[in-house]
Amino acid sequence: MQNRTLIKYKLHHVLFWLLVAGVWYFLRYQDYDTKEIAMQITMVKTVALAIAVYITNLFLIPQLLYKKKYFLAVITFILLILLSSFIKVFVMGEILNQPDMFSLAGNLKLKMYENVITDFFLVLTGASFKLMYDQVKMQQRLVNAAKEKAETELNFLKSQINPHFLFNSLNSVYFLINKENEDARDALHKFSEMLRYQLYEVKDSMVPVEKELSYLKDYVVLQKLRKNSDCSVEFNCSKDVKGFSIEPLLLIPFVENAFKHISHFSNKENFIKLDIHRSNGSFCFSVLNSREHYNKTAGLPGGIGLNNVKRRLELIYPGKHDLEIRDDAEQFFVNLKLYIGH
Repeated sequence: MQNRTLIKYKLHHVLFWLLVAGVWYFLRYQDYDTKEIAMQITMVKTVALAIAVYITNLFLIPQLLYKKKYFLAVITFILLILLSSFIKVFVMGEILNQPDMFSLAGNLKLKMYENVITDFFLVLTGASFKLMYDQVKMQQRLVNAAKEKAETELNFLKSQINPHFLFNSLNSVYFLINKENEDARDALHKFSEMLRYQLYEVKDSMVPVEKELSYLKDYVVLQKLRKNSDCSVEFNCSKDVKGFSIEPLLLIPFVENAFKHISHFSNKENFIKLDIHRSNGSFCFSVLNSREHYNKTAGLPGGIGLNNVKRRLELIYPGKHDLEIRDDAEQFFVNLKLYIGH
């Protein structure tokens, strides 16, 4: 299905540029000595324009403009147009055997208009269509995200038991535990706080990152209680990770995956390493865990959980995140970067 969609997508592009070349050839072929030369010039102009459009739409807009690097985006765009025009004029001069085309002498205004100004506005037009298309897709993503969130909340409400009864039961169990057993009391308290966060504080679309990290720390502490002493868990979080909001329960699937698939070696280290910090306007979150060799027929670690979080990232942070997942023989690594601004 994906291959069919990809072929259809590429076919649309090929047909569009063939149409552009056909229209240009029909309007300008009489300006050249032979139709063969006219066809060559047509191909040069069309290919140069297409390359400039795709570089702008696939690199400059998502990598620079959407990441608010406006000055760099403008400078790169101008240099792209100048370089494209430079190469195009050079090739056309070779085809027409007119070295003077490459010279600044002669009708400089006409050369600038035909080879720089025209390309500038044509590529800008292509970029405008890209921006409008992305805006429509963004609206669709927001609608889909709202719909999925509503469905998730509805399913959750249908399945949850009375939270007041649950908390009262936890409090009863807490007081039944011997006061000298501080570890058990502390674990139950952390579980209660985690449950409270899930029931009451994740209803908003965004939550303070401090609360999300507190939930994550409690989860790690509880998981460490279940692991043997041969399992090493590091949780490194910079103090500057504060003062912004993120999508709730976005990070927990990565950590759950690490604890679920951690190795159980008897002759070497079993470990999970979490690193959280800020860098150049980005929130950086990484998880590395040791793992054992897997049977490929059984699938990669993570499965549906990681696929779901990828989908959430596409819906909530389109063009504003980088997710790297690296699966080695004995390690599984996840690195997430969210662009949150300075």
